[in-house]
Amino acid sequence: MAYRTLNSLPLGQSAEVVGILSDGRERNRLRDLGLISGTEIKPLFKSMFGDPVAYGFRGIVVALRNEDAGKIIVST
Repeated sequence: MAYRTLNSLPLGQSAEVVGILSDGRERNRLRDLGLISGTEIKPLFKSMFGDPVAYGFRGIVVALRNEDAGKIIVST
């Protein structure tokens, strides 16, 4: 099992959320979206300039900035 940050995951490759390297409101916002341990997530689309990236998880699609995605640890 390899760990990496979400923003380093190639388009179309699924991974499982392991944790969030943030605290306070930012952590709560990500958890409120459904990004909790065990959630399967997949990068779907990149914007024209590569930031933000659209991620699919729990039946929704959410765009996250690379800065925020870099704080989410996933296992592949």
